[in-house]
Order: sequence, then C-alpha cells, then structure tokens
Amino acid sequence: MAGSRERTAEPPQDGENQGRGRTARRFAMDVTPLRIPAFRRLWSSTVVTSVGSQLTAVAVPLQIYEQTRSSAWVGISGAVALVPLVIFALWGGAIADMMDRRRLLLLSNAGIAVTSLLFWAQAAAGAESVWVLLVLLGFQQAFFGVNSPTRTASVARLVPALQLPAATALTSTVAQLGMIAGPMLGGALIPVLGLESLYLLDTLALCLALAAVWRLPALPPQSGVVRRAGLRDVLDGFRYLATRRLLLVSFLADVIAMVLGMPRALFPQMAAVDFGGGADGGGIALGLLYAAIPAGAVLCGLLSGTFARLRRHGAVVVIAVLVWGLAIAGFGLAGSLWVAVLMLTFAGAADMVSMVFRGTILQQAASDEMRGRLQGVFTVVVAGGPRLADLVHGTAGAAVGSRVTVVGGGLLVVVAMLGLAVAVPAFWRYRVGGA
Repeated sequence: MAGSRERTAEPPQDGENQGRGRTARRFAMDVTPLRIPAFRRLWSSTVVTSVGSQLTAVAVPLQIYEQTRSSAWVGISGAVALVPLVIFALWGGAIADMMDRRRLLLLSNAGIAVTSLLFWAQAAAGAESVWVLLVLLGFQQAFFGVNSPTRTASVARLVPALQLPAATALTSTVAQLGMIAGPMLGGALIPVLGLESLYLLDTLALCLALAAVWRLPALPPQSGVVRRAGLRDVLDGFRYLATRRLLLVSFLADVIAMVLGMPRALFPQMAAVDFGGGADGGGIALGLLYAAIPAGAVLCGLLSGTFARLRRHGAVVVIAVLVWGLAIAGFGLAGSLWVAVLMLTFAGAADMVSMVFRGTILQQAASDEMRGRLQGVFTVVVAGGPRLADLVHGTAGAAVGSRVTVVGGGLLVVVAMLGLAVAVPAFWRYRVGGA
C-alpha cells in the first residue's frame, strides 16, 4: 500500500515541477532561436565581439589622452569615429543587399580584426602619434559600419518570423552586457597587463568571431542578382523608407527618445553637483549613472520572456518610449542618487523593450532586398541620436540648468511620442503578421 501511495503521489509533484518550470520559462529570456545552428553561430560571434569591441573603445580614448593630455583630442576622436561610421553604414547596408551577406561579414570582420591588430602593434611599439590612432580608428569604424547592418539584416534569413523578437532580445542583451562588462574588464586589465593588451584581446576575440561566421550558410540576395552597390542604391533605401509609414515611425520613435530624452551629457555635472560627488568629478556617483541604463537593459533582456511573445508590436514601442520619457523625467526630479539610479534603470529596461520591437518591425516590414539598407539607416540613427542628444542637452543644461533640462526632455518625449501615435494610428495597431 505504501508503494502504491508513493506512486500516486508522484504525478502531482511532477506536474507542480513542470508548472513551476513553465512559469520560469515565461519570464526568462526565450532562447528558442539558439536551437537554430546558423543563428547560434551568428549570436555567439556577437557575444565574443560585444565585450572585445568595448575593450578597444576604452583603450583608444585613454591612449589619445595619455599622448595629448587633452580632452579636446578625445572629443575629436568621437567625430573621427562617427563620420566613417555614418558613411559606411549607409553604403554597407546597400552592399549587404547586393551580395552574399556571409561573405560581406567575413570581409568586414577580417577588416576590424586587422585594425585591432594594428592598434596593438602601434601600442606595443610605443608609437606616440595621435594621427596614427585617428586613422586606425576611422578605418575600424568604417569596417564596423559595413558589418553592423549586414549582421542585423542576416537574422531574418536565419530564424522564423515569430522568433524575431526573441532573437533580437538575445542579440540586444549581449550588446548591452558588453557595454557593462567591457569597460569594467578593461579598467581591471590595464593596470595588470597594460593598455596594449586590450587591443590584443579584442583581436583574438574577433578571430574567434570570424571562425563562427565562417560556418554560416551562404546568404546571397534572394533575387539571385549579385552586383555592385552605388549611390543610387543608397538613395533607393531612403526613398523606400519614406513610403513605409510604419518603418518611418519606428525610426522617429527612436529619434524622439534619444535626442529629447538621453541626458548622459549632463551626468558629470549632476554627479558632482546634485548627487554629492563634489570636487572629485562625481566619483562613484558618475559611474553608477553611466552604468544604470545599460544595466536596466540587460536585466530586462534576461526577463524578455515577459514581453517577447507580444503581438502588438507598435503599441509596445509606443508604451516603451512613454515609459522611457517618464523615467527620464523621474531621474531629473530624483532627490537622491539611488532614486536617480533606479529611474535610469527603468529607462534602460524601457529602451530594451523599444529596441527589441523596433528591430523586429524593421526585420518584418522591410523586404529582404531593402533590409540591409534600412539596417544601415538604423545604425546611423542609433549611433547619431545619442551624440546629437549630447549637444542638445549640454547646451540646454548650460542655459537653464541640468534638472530643468532633464525633466523637460523627458516630458517632451511623452508629448512627442503621443503626438506621433495619434498622427499615425496604424502604427499603434500594428501587430506581427500585418497591420
């Protein structure tokens, strides 16, 4: 009898465990796309390079400052990086629509690896030329401008349409994680191994990524026509975007959120003046402010099972941008550092949700022959929006004060996003599979 009681008691326990497992899976990141070998290889290459690229992103400004002792030169390096990134993201997106994307990924990944190796060589040789650094940085960003839209445009060829939100969440999460782990790892390694070690580690990571990309299947144009991309093809991408309201609104949503509501240019002032950093330039307060948004994005990505299966993609983007704006306004009103960090963490989580579904809308609503070009425009928006925000917020902060600028910017995000949603109601109604 005891044995029979034990046997009858076991199924409910298994059912309870399965129920708990299903609940956990609903909240945790959906890793279903990783079951697809080709996407898993592409994603694994992104994991490796996300951290490695941030090592170089730390090393280059540091080396420039050590050579020049001038923050102005560090600022100039930002402009030097942005110009080739914009040009080659647009052109690279067009190329990605005209040739085998796997081959283009191999070429651009190899180019980035070579520039990282040259960064290491000049650092190891003790070179003292800031112009060498700027030239290498320009070449590196040019190759990255080609690589980024090609990599993103390849995802829709590797996973089913219904898995695109989960695939985008996986990719976006590791990118945000790299923004946190890379600088922390770089800061820890420089005193131990030296600055040049960061370049060498990035080179090794890129070689590993190159091996993963090598194993991808061929991704030729679906039209079967391979040809060179020219200026007309780049302009065709803009003309295509202008006729697709849903895509245009998704881009405008990001512009609204970033240009009006990204206050990072004011972080040093607020850390020092508003949150007790004092004369040391903000100290730990500044680090927490910079880390809060990517940390919120990573946490949200790890729990992306809570939203990745939603079908109302347009509505989710609108709500996420509204939450971003309100959280930024809350940050501006925060009376303590920890409330400020919490508000920025909420903002980062909202930005991750918006990023996932804007990326998904782009993958689904764009035809494959235009997907690379639109991803190029997307890269420009993502890279250029925060830099334009630095100019807007820095200027406004000096004129009217940091808190007024931050709160006003957050509220302007809410007003502008509501106005955009009212002006284009089809975007609010857009769901996976059609408008």
